[in-house]
Amino acid sequence: MALKAGIVGLPNVGKSTLFNCLTNAKAQAANFPFCTIEPNVGVITVPDERLNKLAELVKPERIVPTTVEIVDIAGLVKGASKGEGLGNQFLANIRECDALIHVLRCFDDPNVVHVDGSVNPVRDKEVIDMELQLKDLDSVDKKLGRVRNTAKAGVDKEAKKAYEVLCVYKEHLEAGKSARSVHIKEEDKIYVADLMLLTAKPVMYLCNVDEKSVKAGNKYVDAVKEAVKAENAEVLFLAAAMEAEIAQLESYEDRKLFLAEAGLEDAGVTKLIRSAYHLLNLYTYFTAGVKEVRAWTITQGMTAPQAAGVIHTDFEKGFIRAEVIKYNNFISLGSEAACRDAGKLAQEGKEYIVGDGDVMHFKFNV
Repeated sequence: MALKAGIVGLPNVGKSTLFNCLTNAKAQAANFPFCTIEPNVGVITVPDERLNKLAELVKPERIVPTTVEIVDIAGLVKGASKGEGLGNQFLANIRECDALIHVLRCFDDPNVVHVDGSVNPVRDKEVIDMELQLKDLDSVDKKLGRVRNTAKAGVDKEAKKAYEVLCVYKEHLEAGKSARSVHIKEEDKIYVADLMLLTAKPVMYLCNVDEKSVKAGNKYVDAVKEAVKAENAEVLFLAAAMEAEIAQLESYEDRKLFLAEAGLEDAGVTKLIRSAYHLLNLYTYFTAGVKEVRAWTITQGMTAPQAAGVIHTDFEKGFIRAEVIKYNNFISLGSEAACRDAGKLAQEGKEYIVGDGDVMHFKFNV
């Protein structure tokens, strides 16, 4: 399962610069390729040092990382919810994404004109939020119209419950709040699942700062954190201009040296991808053999058969058992054979919940 994240933001906030950094293979820690699906869509590898360490021990014919699909979504104008500008395209692209990376300008530079004349990331956030909320409100209103009469008749309990839940969302959206911050039971969200609400999607606010603010942030970042504290959202900051410089360096060693001189451990885009994983509650497990060492993406809480199904549906249908080695045991003992001899290879059944970093082999029969 690949993560699809959409980059949104107003003009001149650093959105395109960030996209170019993310989709430049040189910006990644490992020597894996980048491919372009469309001019504004890229597939990038997820940096994971564990994959490299496993490969060093196993020495496979090939290494296959897990990936993230990044979409540089068309620009937004006020009135997008009503189809103005590229509004319909913008909103359709967002609907297809699993998560949003909302880029906010958090730096002063008289040479970079702001579309609204001044730097105010909270105001910028609210412009996009309002358009998405209006579109969601329209979706909720339409469904309310479909279930209202049945619900009020009192015969259909499901329709009555759907009406109650939809009313909660309507009131929340009319108050200028995003759907992700609605306080409602998890099981009740099924009544709005078919609407694919735009503001219910997990969001990361990415503050684009200047180079001097890259380690500790600044007043603009602080303002964003305060503004989104009620949301289920993450706030990250990086300097897109600096990331562009890193992306142009030819070798991994040069990039590490650049980061060390700047007092940083990782490139901002690396932190961004990892944060996106955390935002969506994703885990990585590995398969390791002489043919390939490969990373697979799963959702936290997946069982062994479900994880097997990520490789191929037949693996899930005919699942018998999984052989599991914890990553730290594999690294410390050095091989699958050594783990087996030390009793560190476990035979797990259908109820096993896969852990982050598990090294797995599946036994199946179809």
